Amino acid sequence: MRILTAAIATLLLAAFVGGLGVLGLFYHFGRGLPDYQQLANYEPPVMTRVHAGDGSLITEYATEKRVFVPIGAMPKLVIKAFLAAEDKNFYSHPGIDFLGVLRATVTNALNMVAGRRPVGASTITQQVAKNFLLTNEVSIERKIKEAILAVRIEHAFSKDRILELYLNEIYLGFGSYGVAAAALNYFNKPLDDMTVGEAAYLAALPKAPSNYHPVRNYGAAKGRRDWVVGRMLEEGFISREQALAAKDEALVTHERENTLLTRAEYFAEDVRRELAQRYGENQLYRGGLSVRTTLDPRLQAIADDVLQKGLIAYDRRHGWRGALARLEGTGGEAAPGADWARRLAAIPMPPGLGAWRLAVVVAATNTEATIGFTDGSTGGIPLSDLAWARAALKNATRGGPVKSVTQVLKSGDVIAVAAGKDGHWSLRQIPEVEGGLVALNPHTGRVLAMSGGYSYLESQFNRVTQADRQPGSAFKPFVYLAALDSGFTPSSRILDAPFVIDQGPGLGLWKPQNYAQEFYGPSTMRLGIEKSRNLMTVRLAQTIGMEKVIIYARKFGIADKMQPTLAMALGAGETTLLKLTAAYAMLVNGGKQIEPSLIDRIQDRNGRTILRHDERACPGCRVSDLAEADVPVIPDNRAQLADPRSVYQVVSMLQGVVQRGTGRRIAALGKPLAGKTGTTNDSFDTWFLGFSPDLAVGVFIGYDKPATLGKGETGSSVAAPVFKDFMEKALKDEPNIPFRIPPGIRLVRVNPNTGLLARSGERRTILEAFKPGTEPTGDEGVIDGTGAITSDGRSPGITRGLY
Repeated sequence: MRILTAAIATLLLAAFVGGLGVLGLFYHFGRGLPDYQQLANYEPPVMTRVHAGDGSLITEYATEKRVFVPIGAMPKLVIKAFLAAEDKNFYSHPGIDFLGVLRATVTNALNMVAGRRPVGASTITQQVAKNFLLTNEVSIERKIKEAILAVRIEHAFSKDRILELYLNEIYLGFGSYGVAAAALNYFNKPLDDMTVGEAAYLAALPKAPSNYHPVRNYGAAKGRRDWVVGRMLEEGFISREQALAAKDEALVTHERENTLLTRAEYFAEDVRRELAQRYGENQLYRGGLSVRTTLDPRLQAIADDVLQKGLIAYDRRHGWRGALARLEGTGGEAAPGADWARRLAAIPMPPGLGAWRLAVVVAATNTEATIGFTDGSTGGIPLSDLAWARAALKNATRGGPVKSVTQVLKSGDVIAVAAGKDGHWSLRQIPEVEGGLVALNPHTGRVLAMSGGYSYLESQFNRVTQADRQPGSAFKPFVYLAALDSGFTPSSRILDAPFVIDQGPGLGLWKPQNYAQEFYGPSTMRLGIEKSRNLMTVRLAQTIGMEKVIIYARKFGIADKMQPTLAMALGAGETTLLKLTAAYAMLVNGGKQIEPSLIDRIQDRNGRTILRHDERACPGCRVSDLAEADVPVIPDNRAQLADPRSVYQVVSMLQGVVQRGTGRRIAALGKPLAGKTGTTNDSFDTWFLGFSPDLAVGVFIGYDKPATLGKGETGSSVAAPVFKDFMEKALKDEPNIPFRIPPGIRLVRVNPNTGLLARSGERRTILEAFKPGTEPTGDEGVIDGTGAITSDGRSPGITRGLY
């Protein structure tokens, strides 16, 4: 009896001491642990998704590709698979599975003797504690802290919340964070479509995703998956038939489909920059924003296509610059050698190659070049295809005509080619010239399309928003608008004659010239803009004052700072294509102020709208019965920047540019269009800015490092064809809506050359827009730039510095 009592006492004492030891460990290691309460407000990093105006996906931004799925929406099959594989007693233990720990202890003792790896006994709650609050350090101390935190977490949160955190946070390989991302990346499926075998495979991954790679380690991966299937059967989660079918199922992964339905790299990058500026990098890449942009995918595809074709067309007009690379023969001979296919495959693909193919010239004669591809196949380029490939020389000039293939191509040349006619191949060249195209809604400023260069892979520099260039004559409409607001009319006559101004001590004389270097005498303001007369524009700016011109440039968002020199009236100040296109949009919308915008709306991860571009109130928009409700009236809070009548007069004159002036090639479209060309000195920059009543479009083409585009190349020959091609496709099947005429405008027939009222029976006339009481009487004088207006265009006196 005494022995039994002593034994009981010893056991009680040991239990007491053991309890004190456990309490001591909990006290010692429980101090300074991370605050587990933070899990209550934990929001896992979720990708930001950017959508076009029609809802199609443009791009995603994330540091961890994760799709968060609430536990209530998580398929039961997936939950059961993870419970069977990771923690079968999850819903019954207090955070630590003591039976599991005991079982693991015994198993590890046997494994140690057999030389096998030890097994773990961490519960899902312990894994949450480790993944969210601790490090991956392998130590007894970390395991104790993990157990302590697991118990605390179990007391603070429901089992479902703990499981939700786990299934959305766990890393499962293939760049997959959480089970939803893993289902897409491994099987190209949503969670709801997973089979038993697929769910079991995902549940097999948490311990070591790289060890169970479905391709590199197929045997181990399938074996681990089948083990999970067996565990699901043991727990009664699936039937025997389901288990047998799952084990018989091959482990086949499917690459995730590219869900980016809309390609708009330059546009997307500008959106990314705006999001980062508004919300910071952390919110951008981890905040799960849903961004609805202004992009129109149809117009974006057109913009990319016509800009690329326009750049290629210009590039081909200026000759062949040579092969991309050379494959010299192995013995030093000119031929590329017998192993040319392998060596060609080793050459990196040029980023601007696009849909073209890389080839090597295997042999060349006077009449044909034989080319080879990386797969060993061959083809031919005939002499007839090389007529454009005259040697490119300095200052955008070309060498003599191509009379032999060997003038252009030599054996060993690595070139770009595209499929041609009659089974032949056609020589191609990646353009060096660059450009941009932007289209926007002139009434709202919503950017509908933006193509910032030939190839985003080749250059991420956006020529729409980042390139500050001189607009040349494309700026002139705003000089004319300032004059119209100052009392002049489209029929006002301006002297077109030599103009010289003294720029000041040491600066010499400034002598602007017309493009044709001719003088036409007194001409109407309309002719001045239709024919892009520089001397008339300078005289007009001199008359109204450059200070007024600068005010209009600032009001229309073209430039905040502009020097008050007459050269600025000819577009010597720098601006971006987006700013200038927006300014033209404010002409066609009647002079209403708009701000170009890329984003319509942004929602946070919970669906709450945190930004809306159009912030106007519309009380009548939310009604229960749309059929019976009156059409709501939304206030127009856009600022009026200029007299809408003057603005329309500019629009009318720009319509004349298309019908009779420097943009007349566009008239062939038969649509109501208006616009203006722009060309800077030595043809460094070429522009065309224009619009229909409801679409404003700007095109810029030039070299990133300014250089001449060549003699005779202007906005009319380089940029205008791109504008024309875009408008032809964008306005296809659209009704011909005329430009809107504001109240207070009288349309009067005049002679287009003199601007005077048309005489009875006169055939060649146009309708001119006048403000009431400003119609020409024939007594108007001529603006000569001195500040005085004379009847014959001769200045009554000489102003200092003006000759």
